[in-house]
Amino acid sequence: MPATRTRSRSRSRTVAAGFLLPALLLLGALVVYPIGYSVRRSFFDRSGASFVGLDNYLALVTDDSLRTAVRNNLIWLVVAPAVATALGLVFAVLTERVRWGTAFKLVVFMPMAISMLAAGIIFRLVYEQDPDRGVANAVWVGVHDTFAESSGFPRARPLPVHPLEAAGGGAFVTKEPVRAGVPVLLPLVGVAPAQMPQDARPAHAPAPASTGITGTAWLDFTRGGGGKPNAVDPEELGLKGLRIEAVRDGKVVATATAAADGSFTLPADRADGAVLRLPASNFREQYNGVEWLGPSLVTPAVIGAYVWMWAGFAMVLIGAGLAAVPRELLEAARVDGANEWQVFRRITVPLLAPVLVVVLVTLMINVLKVFDLVFVIAPGSAQDDANVLALQLYRSSFGTDADLGVGSAIAVVLLLLVLPVMVVNIRRIRRESRR
Repeated sequence: MPATRTRSRSRSRTVAAGFLLPALLLLGALVVYPIGYSVRRSFFDRSGASFVGLDNYLALVTDDSLRTAVRNNLIWLVVAPAVATALGLVFAVLTERVRWGTAFKLVVFMPMAISMLAAGIIFRLVYEQDPDRGVANAVWVGVHDTFAESSGFPRARPLPVHPLEAAGGGAFVTKEPVRAGVPVLLPLVGVAPAQMPQDARPAHAPAPASTGITGTAWLDFTRGGGGKPNAVDPEELGLKGLRIEAVRDGKVVATATAAADGSFTLPADRADGAVLRLPASNFREQYNGVEWLGPSLVTPAVIGAYVWMWAGFAMVLIGAGLAAVPRELLEAARVDGANEWQVFRRITVPLLAPVLVVVLVTLMINVLKVFDLVFVIAPGSAQDDANVLALQLYRSSFGTDADLGVGSAIAVVLLLLVLPVMVVNIRRIRRESRR
């Protein structure tokens, strides 16, 4: 009988080994062998002929581009999973309380159906510098102009023959003080006719007035040529909205704003004998928003695209965990006088801790491999500033200046970074299974 059992067990093991053998062969060919080869190759030079020891690994902390990739990977590892998990938690909790929660979850999760390449192309357009094309800058410029309106005449300037001269800081002043009863002419050039205010009207020569100082500010330019300098011609338009200040002894004593035809009036009792100044605010360059893909903001911008994609993944997993939370515990806390914030912080979050750990660990593993978004979103001029290890692995292995030794070293480092996270995840799964 014992011999029969032994033969039966031996036969079972043989059958199990036979079934496992194809999987083990695939695992060895696709995983074990590449890892072993990469480890070995990381100790050799670019050609693979000379043994260099740890030189390829030391390059990760001595080479500027490699050091930037390591630093950016640490930023990704700390920021992206935490922000995506936090947003997923907030979305999961809030969508339980609204009637259209399912539709909201669908919209938030939808980016997961988009490939990284497509998402990168989308956000490359979102982050365009031109507010007419980039959504982010269109919103940013709109908010900025609500509180600090941009100048309407950023390139306007007087000609040498005009009665104006530079006053420093981008402002212009009249060459002579103004007098009551003497009309003032303030001609400017340098404004494209297409950029003039749409409601600008043909300018009119100012009429003298004894009770005030009158004048006209206009674009001293006639389409097709012709016209006289310092004279208001019939087809020339007024500089509507131009701000004029009367300055005496360095102090502003009166102000006016040009009308649609460029006309303005200043009180004679205050402006008589003063010089007129066109402040620099009239000529400030138009605000074009934030350089999202510049050297300083490119990494946060790419992380924002990643969070947009993966917050839905976090929300779905956390929402599934939230559905399993005993409702009687939440209701008991509310009956005992706890407010919603206390219920969320002291009951909901602790009960969701295992799910939150799963989401966080999964995203940490994922961000260590991020490549597509950085490669597509970051322009060539800022790609070195947005560099990460996975992108540097591609550049070192397949770029124009390929060094397979350094590329293999980066691959080994990425593996070593992933292993502790995977070990923590496996231990957590085993702990959960024992329960």
